[in-house]
Amino acid sequence: MTEIFDYIIVGSGSAGSVLADRLTASGKHRVLLLEAGGTDWRFYVQMPLGYGKTFYDKSVNWMYKAEPDPGLNGQSDFYPRGKLLGGSSSINAMVYIRGHRQDYEDWRAAGNVGWGWDEVLATYRKIEDYAAGDPALRGRGGPLTITDLGSQAHPLCKPYLEAAEKAGLPFTPDFNGAEQEGAGLYQFTIKNGIRNSAARGFLHPAMKRKNLLVETHAQVTKILFEGKRAVGVAYEQRGMKLDARGREVILAGGAINSPQLLQLSGVGPGALLQSLGLPLVHDNANVGARMQDHHGINYTWRMKVPTLNDELRPWWGKLKAGLQYVLTRKGPLSLSINQGGGFFRTHPEMTRPNMQLYMQAFSTLLPKAGERPILNPDPFSGLSLGLSNCRPTSTGEVMIKSPDPLVHPKISFNAYGTNSDVEEMLAAVKFLRKIAAQEPLKGLMAEELRPGPEISTDDAMINDFRQRSGTVYHHSCTCRMGPDAATSVVDSRLRVHGVEGLRVCDASVFPNLIAGNTNAPAMMVGWRGAEIILEDAR
Repeated sequence: MTEIFDYIIVGSGSAGSVLADRLTASGKHRVLLLEAGGTDWRFYVQMPLGYGKTFYDKSVNWMYKAEPDPGLNGQSDFYPRGKLLGGSSSINAMVYIRGHRQDYEDWRAAGNVGWGWDEVLATYRKIEDYAAGDPALRGRGGPLTITDLGSQAHPLCKPYLEAAEKAGLPFTPDFNGAEQEGAGLYQFTIKNGIRNSAARGFLHPAMKRKNLLVETHAQVTKILFEGKRAVGVAYEQRGMKLDARGREVILAGGAINSPQLLQLSGVGPGALLQSLGLPLVHDNANVGARMQDHHGINYTWRMKVPTLNDELRPWWGKLKAGLQYVLTRKGPLSLSINQGGGFFRTHPEMTRPNMQLYMQAFSTLLPKAGERPILNPDPFSGLSLGLSNCRPTSTGEVMIKSPDPLVHPKISFNAYGTNSDVEEMLAAVKFLRKIAAQEPLKGLMAEELRPGPEISTDDAMINDFRQRSGTVYHHSCTCRMGPDAATSVVDSRLRVHGVEGLRVCDASVFPNLIAGNTNAPAMMVGWRGAEIILEDAR
């Protein structure tokens, strides 16, 4: 007799791992978690700076590629996504940012009851174990340990913060505290020198419970429907075609995989699905549409003082860093490359920051084929200041191009497709140079290497960021949440409009993109979503 699970979760990423933990915590519910990838117990996954090795590793990475983008001068952007336990939280840069409180007030104002700042703040405080910060705003004792740089901050962080303050950005001790705007040091999902992914923080403890079954290398190919009700999923595992039945199916594959699976299963743009010979379960043009993403760029300088390039480029430096990490779980390999950061407004009349800063005490102008060259930086002392937009108005889409579930979907994104996006980025890169022109940072710089001082006119700077910038991997909103089925995919209870027994619970449901890195908000959606699901089960 086929076992019927209470919940089938598709995807073990930032949201899926949290869902699996919360839905099994009481012991009352039988949960099946299906993950297309394999284990996260890999050295370069667990070592924080090892994400440079996973950037082009198809064994742990979906390695999506977008269509040629006119906004990027016709280039095709690379979209890495995690294909292993923990999903993209197992291969990301580990920066922990909640987003601006007004972002969530926008969600609530759009009709998404239960998703305002007060509700999500309560969720974040349950998730977090963060020793510092205002206890009224930050969590203590939660399952996800969040850490500061502390004494391991690179010496260049101090002059960066002083220069940013002289440029008009005050020091902000906690971007997840009372005020996001300003310059400061980032917090990370790192614990004792090891990546603290959603899998490590939530899934692995949950896997000790008898009511959770986790299947890896299980590629879900279709949601099974009886009429308009989802009753299970079909999947392939090690050459076998299998299916599983459940009272509810919950998609947690992220902003690319979740809309792809909906479309493959007959929920999506009717004309597209019928043109591919797929039977239509429910016509909804919003599935896969209105994708939002942050795009960013680095400016790079040759420095007069040592940077991480000097530590990680030579073989003896790699050996020293490796020994330090293996023996003490400290040193540059135990950290993210993004140490300093910040949020700022490109125009003073704005009510909240619209740009994010990244300070990296290293540079990678000379890439190594097949590897994001974090572990093999330039053969000179280099520093990069980067930024990304927080609330772009350009949108894209994810649409299947074949009924074959193993064929990657078509990802289209018209970066800088609106005048406001172009104007904001132009103002932002000018401000980046303003920071670099302040002492004491200016005195430590030998020369600007990228884009170079000759790129000085507005037209030249616009062409430069079209040519050199790209996604910062914060894809979202492709199954957006909203009360109106004509403009959204799920309601505020995360139920897919037009069908029954089916929910989506991941970054794809964001009504709008938040200001900052999306890993923390995705985990918040997983926790808050589990609470909603359990409430509805009573």
